[in-house]
Amino acid sequence: MILIGQYDSPFVRRVGVALRLYDMAFEHRPLSVFADGAAIRALNPLMRVPTLVLPDGFVLTDSHMILDYLDSLAAAPLCPRDEPERHKVLKIATLATGLAEKAVSLFYERVLHDVTSPTWEARCALQIGAVLAALQADRAARPGPWWFGARMTHADIAVACALRFLAEAHPDLALTPYPDLIAHAAACEALPVFAEIAQPFVPPA
Repeated sequence: MILIGQYDSPFVRRVGVALRLYDMAFEHRPLSVFADGAAIRALNPLMRVPTLVLPDGFVLTDSHMILDYLDSLAAAPLCPRDEPERHKVLKIATLATGLAEKAVSLFYERVLHDVTSPTWEARCALQIGAVLAALQADRAARPGPWWFGARMTHADIAVACALRFLAEAHPDLALTPYPDLIAHAAACEALPVFAEIAQPFVPPA
């Protein structure tokens, strides 16, 4: 398999972490959607990452879709196969990836536009704050080592990847009101797999 995209993307990173935890062999090609747009477009017309090229040449796009495929191959998937545990994990993972999406949107608004929209900035900031508050409340109510007990899931990975991106792309944003999220992300980042699958945020040129 070939994983396309840079690890400063929280979406690419969560896939890379899952591949390592599953011990699935893959080649990583750290292409940028800005600098290497044409190369990515040849594989994915959306020009988005992550993009995963399977051994038979079939191309998967979107981190949720890619992880669903990887989970189907794993003996012990990072998302439970049975309900209600499955939808509980997916809810947190979806909130975390939505948080990352809003952080990306806010960054692009501020960096890529000569004139920014105060309305759009305020909306993104409101959504980011609301999701952080919801995740903080949920994590605070779960005293286990990981979000849903003794074993890491996609929820844990997605939150940690989103928090790191948020902190690096928006250093002005105070995360101190979310101590349980800070502690959770720190526990993830302390693991060797998170140290390996990592890259400092590189703003698009």
